[in-house]
Amino acid sequence: MAKKLEITLTKSVIGSKPAQRKTIEALGLKKINQTVAHEDNVAIRGMINRVSHLVTVNEL
Repeated sequence: MAKKLEITLTKSVIGSKPAQRKTIEALGLKKINQTVAHEDNVAIRGMINRVSHLVTVNEL
């Protein structure tokens, strides 16, 4: 696995479920096309799986 993940919000959270909105917020994403970097671990991977239709992920 990669050491870091670059996560970009590519779709709007409007119309998504409240739990998905909270997950996006917990990842540190607020606006479309905003990118954050996180360590690659099981917790972050689980959060990405929950909102995989809203984000894109690149391994660094």
